Amino acid sequence: MILAGETAAHAFGALEYGWAMQFATLNAGVVPGVPTLDELRALKPLQQPEWPDPVAVEQVMSQLRTLPPLVFAGECDDLTAKVGAVARGEAFLLQGGDCAETFDGVTAENIRAKLRVLLQMSVVLQYAASVPVVKVGRIAGQYAKPRSSGDETRGGVTLPSYRGDAVNGLEFTPEARIPDPQRLRGVYNAAAATLNLTRAFTTGGYADLHQVHAWNTDFVRSSPVGQRYEQLASEIERALAFMRACGSTSDEFRTVDFYASHEALILEYEHALTRIDSRTEQPYDVSGHLLWVGERTRQLDGAHVEFLASLSNPLGVKIGPTTTPEYIRALIDKLNPKGIEGRLTFITRMGAGKIRTALPPLLEAVRDHGSPIAWVCDPMHGNTYETPNGYKTRNFDDVVDEVEGFFDAHEQVGTWPGGLHVELTGDDVTECLGGGEALVAEDLVSRYETACDPRLNRHQSLELAFLVAERLRSARA
Repeated sequence: MILAGETAAHAFGALEYGWAMQFATLNAGVVPGVPTLDELRALKPLQQPEWPDPVAVEQVMSQLRTLPPLVFAGECDDLTAKVGAVARGEAFLLQGGDCAETFDGVTAENIRAKLRVLLQMSVVLQYAASVPVVKVGRIAGQYAKPRSSGDETRGGVTLPSYRGDAVNGLEFTPEARIPDPQRLRGVYNAAAATLNLTRAFTTGGYADLHQVHAWNTDFVRSSPVGQRYEQLASEIERALAFMRACGSTSDEFRTVDFYASHEALILEYEHALTRIDSRTEQPYDVSGHLLWVGERTRQLDGAHVEFLASLSNPLGVKIGPTTTPEYIRALIDKLNPKGIEGRLTFITRMGAGKIRTALPPLLEAVRDHGSPIAWVCDPMHGNTYETPNGYKTRNFDDVVDEVEGFFDAHEQVGTWPGGLHVELTGDDVTECLGGGEALVAEDLVSRYETACDPRLNRHQSLELAFLVAERLRSARA
């Protein structure tokens, strides 16, 4: 998505030529090297919408197959190379954004706020680790969510669960909760708008390193816990002042590479946006750079793993506490049989109370297997609970504890804690408890705005970045 002009032009030209060769085939719904939708459906994929009108689904897919890519194959390859550096312990990956994007949330202010907090976090982490930070957003595609139950009951009324704006509406009405395939076109349009504005921000000066650090300085000055991070912020300021004194005004300090990721959940949408790149004659899902499969849909013989295995994108897999060493080795053989660096990332979501015992055997299994895997910590999903006043939430202390456990496990095994995957927003919401603002259950009613799971707000996200920075420093020592 965000590349230097020459590289982007090369990627565009390659894909344009690829379309000319493959258009008729793709429009028929057949992509060389990729299972057909009928083959995937025969595997009984989980967490799929029950579309009421199959004909309407096919019509929407036919339209999606003719649309331009949202990302380019060359950009996906660049991200694979960067994640390869993470796997080697030479970079750190920061991945973050909304739990579930919404069509109403596609505004300049919302996109800017999310990007701003991710840039702020990356500056702190990059300085502390003394390695590049690979910046990946949960953006431009995170419109579908798996659910633990297909139905939701309120006041004696039972309706289909909200599965994200890609499928149905959040409003608790029979009309809103009917799965509507026309929403998949809305996903494409919303993703295109999001990527377009993100490109403008990241290449137009908004990501200037000096400006981003100034934002962090404001956080340190105003945060109730800011004094703890004042020394690190001052070190960064001195480093930037030194660069200015040396006359360093490189464009590299004004722009950043930023990539898009989402869970590849709705197979109709992902399959319709799969293209052949004429450079390599390999298939890419051009709905996003990095695609992941979730904890509920990562069955070895399942449709989602089968589909992702056929793609050339960098891939992620969510790994929970019940994962076994045998399974994880088989998953590597399925998704990365050639042992390509940066091809596969494991995103752990264990829970603060389980990660220190559940993760080390998996790290050892992967290390002994010899495959170059990047390890990233999702400290959010294993720490969700409901408060007495009925709000789904997470406690900031649990989030921090899981990150600490992630680092502890890697330190024990001698492997690299490669990254952080966080559900966050750039707004001052009240969805997760604790942090420097000491939010309590009674505060949740103030600004609980998520469409699904609770997110860290701007202050909590930055506090987490400074805390992770402290561990990164010791990990690099």
